[in-house]
Amino acid sequence: MAGIALPARRRPYRLAPAAVVLALLVVAVAAPEVLTGADPLAADPLQALRPPGAAHWFGTDHLGRDVLARVVHGARHSTGIGLLAVGLAAGAGVLTGLAAGLSPRWADEALARSLDVLSTLPELLLALFVIAITGPGTGSVIVAIGVAQIPTYARVVRAQTFVVRRSAYVEQAVTFGLPRAVLIVRHVLPNVLGPIPVLATVGLGQAIIAASGLSFLGLGPQPPSPEWGAMLSEARGYLRIASWEALFPAAAIIATVACLTVTGRRLQRRFDGRTR
Repeated sequence: MAGIALPARRRPYRLAPAAVVLALLVVAVAAPEVLTGADPLAADPLQALRPPGAAHWFGTDHLGRDVLARVVHGARHSTGIGLLAVGLAAGAGVLTGLAAGLSPRWADEALARSLDVLSTLPELLLALFVIAITGPGTGSVIVAIGVAQIPTYARVVRAQTFVVRRSAYVEQAVTFGLPRAVLIVRHVLPNVLGPIPVLATVGLGQAIIAASGLSFLGLGPQPPSPEWGAMLSEARGYLRIASWEALFPAAAIIATVACLTVTGRRLQRRFDGRTR
């Protein structure tokens, strides 16, 4: 009927822009040559600081490198760091939360308090602390961001484990004498993993921001790697005369993180609805 708004779940077109951006991101990561044939590392001083045009859609940077090519190829670096960091955080967080939820009270309290301490520290500050120990570099950034995000996953899995371990089917399996390892793998673990894809989707966006921030500070992939944060760091000296050198990598970060966040929030609403 005219004038009656459809429920949000019946308006999937709202996610269409995010889907398009994320599809382009997947193509850029998997096959960047589909989007651009230029070499992101090829420098041409004669073409330095050219504005966007037909020859170079995103212009060129201070070394004459094609900005479009660097943004497209940079997706693999920035997204790859984020994915590995999220994978590390999710894996360690699931194991930690599961151990806390299934441990005796004193062990659970010790793990819970440790997670609380880590949660009070800003993720970027905790990542900087880890890098101060391990040293700069791509691997260190992955570990640092992953460690910083572990409490997010661990606390959710711990709470889910408390619910599952008190459920009727788990208590029945215990009554039937099912071995503890089989009980955990078959009944507990699959039922506590529901929120993980939602957390990972949002966490990937946060990891990309953190990776870009650390790279901007010179702690991540080093030049001439076309990583978005490193590109911003190189471009900061040319903002007045060649703003496009910083504009497009910044836009790539913002668009990617915004679309991941929107998708994650939508997944969260669907998961909450199924749970209810």
